[in-house]
Amino acid sequence: MDNGIFDFLVQNLNEFIAFTGFANATPGHYFMIAMGLIFLYLGIGRKLEPMLLVPIGFGILIGNIPFLPGTQVGIYEEGSLLYFLHFGLLKGIYPPLIFLGLGAMIDFSAVISNPKLFLIGIAAQLGIFAAYMISLQFGFTASEAGAIGIIGSADGPTSIFLSSRLAPELMGAIAISAYSYMALVPVIQPPIMRLLTTKKERVIRMRPPRVISSMEKIIFPIVGLLLTCFLVPAGLPLLGMLFFGNLLKECGVTKRLATTASGPMTDVLTILIGLTMGVSTQATTFLTTRSLFIFGIGAISFIVATAAGILFVKFLNLFLREGNKINPLIGNAGVSALPDSARVSQMMGLEYDKNNHLLMHAMGPTVASTIGSAVVAGVMLGFLG
Repeated sequence: MDNGIFDFLVQNLNEFIAFTGFANATPGHYFMIAMGLIFLYLGIGRKLEPMLLVPIGFGILIGNIPFLPGTQVGIYEEGSLLYFLHFGLLKGIYPPLIFLGLGAMIDFSAVISNPKLFLIGIAAQLGIFAAYMISLQFGFTASEAGAIGIIGSADGPTSIFLSSRLAPELMGAIAISAYSYMALVPVIQPPIMRLLTTKKERVIRMRPPRVISSMEKIIFPIVGLLLTCFLVPAGLPLLGMLFFGNLLKECGVTKRLATTASGPMTDVLTILIGLTMGVSTQATTFLTTRSLFIFGIGAISFIVATAAGILFVKFLNLFLREGNKINPLIGNAGVSALPDSARVSQMMGLEYDKNNHLLMHAMGPTVASTIGSAVVAGVMLGFLG
């Protein structure tokens, strides 16, 4: 073979190798790929929030396949497909639409029937302020601390929305942290619930919630919108969509719209959010010391929020008569991991009394926390944005 042709083929081979993932891989890429596989295992093998963890886990794999910079395939390279899909996260477009779907799914009957349950959802927001204070101590700016703090609500869409406004450079770590702790609710919360409650408290029977009329259900989202958004206008994108979706569900004349919002639309958005969030964990930009701090602070805030909800119920019971007391096992539901935190309350209640069904009661603090976290996000956005 002519030496010139041989040299040409070798040069082409070297150029091809330079474009492969093997030539551009770093230890960070392999570490993140391992994390993606763990997410997939938890979602598929352990069935922990598969609707979230499967898209996120596969997105992590996609985002950490190494490539030569400038090829316009990465999520941070302007002009690539992933870049445009990521735009919905960066500009806070996806979260309000998710809240529209949530509103079309949520039944506010429990909190309307027993307004005291709303206070539990508010008390659990203590986790947000705990994370905010800790973040400041670790040297984060006030805006960054505000974005990190919202992890304590365990509300993924709210975390994405607030971080996109206050600290877009930290949004990947904040969003992954929030969704990770949402998925781990059945693992993290039960030990805390056992630690902070007594056997006597765990078997408290609560009165069945009263039947809520259709008119009450229609009035609630209208009044809720006016009260919360007049108080915190900055929360309008989230709260407005949440209450609008709920009105579509409860008014009885827009069933098709409610079904679309709560079904196909939410499914598409869940795929887009999970996938793009996973892809944004590209090792070259995601693996930093600050990301590790965010995960640690998020864990603390989640624990504080869970404990605050439980302890607030115990405090509230000091002022309630026998027969009106609240089972502290629903205090964990003040964390807005809808509906998993309420399911954990139900599971724990049945563990100690097979006839004590707490799910309907636990839904009250959970939906209240969804509203509460959006209000707190609006407050932080108003002060720090």
